Amino acid sequence: MALCGMVKGDEPGRNEMGSFAEVQEQPMVLADYWPLFQLRLTTPRLTMAPLTDPDMVDLLAVILGGIHPPDQMPFVAPWTQAPRAELIPNTLQFLWKQRVELAPQKWTILFGVRHEGRMVGLQEVSASSFAVRRTVETGSYLGIPFQGRGFGTEMRAAVAQFAFDHLLAERAESAAFLDNPTSQRVSAKLGYLPNGQQLLERREGERVLSQELVLTPVTFVRPAWELQVEGLAACRAELGLNQP
Repeated sequence: MALCGMVKGDEPGRNEMGSFAEVQEQPMVLADYWPLFQLRLTTPRLTMAPLTDPDMVDLLAVILGGIHPPDQMPFVAPWTQAPRAELIPNTLQFLWKQRVELAPQKWTILFGVRHEGRMVGLQEVSASSFAVRRTVETGSYLGIPFQGRGFGTEMRAAVAQFAFDHLLAERAESAAFLDNPTSQRVSAKLGYLPNGQQLLERREGERVLSQELVLTPVTFVRPAWELQVEGLAACRAELGLNQP
């Protein structure tokens, strides 16, 4: 019986990938097979890269340490209020789901954000039908110990530069509840403009207004520094960037 397509005359231990010895001399790197892991954004103080599984462990520590005061809720779905026994698997499932569902038609990149090597938060950028709409959406959070140091502005400025200068996006959309002035201040500082409001249910039975926001290359208040981007060429197809 032939195994793995081996037929008479095949050289034992050799296939299209080369001999076992050749494979051992060239160890497999996951980024070679999942190009998104080659992507990296660098600002003066931060490094941002798509989450690997080890990164998720560090991010969980940030989340468990608190990413907002207990009496506040900056998210539409109050996921941070789940008991620890539910919060950990729920968070991991969500993070893995974004990776599994990534496709040119709809994608989400979850950047783990590090300062001096330490995980401090998450920056998300997502899009649907990007080749046609040229629009991204962003969201983010920081661990409480790292808030108030300008990291939120720096990581949002980074992802805006990435979207406009490297993905050639024409719009970046975001939103913040009216009772989240910190997020709104970051948006205003970078040039986001009001784009209407939505009335949402944040927690069961709780009505709250969400301020929709939009940023364009024209309104973007650029920082003094230039974003460094590595690895984009490897993942262009996954992000639907091969189309004109």
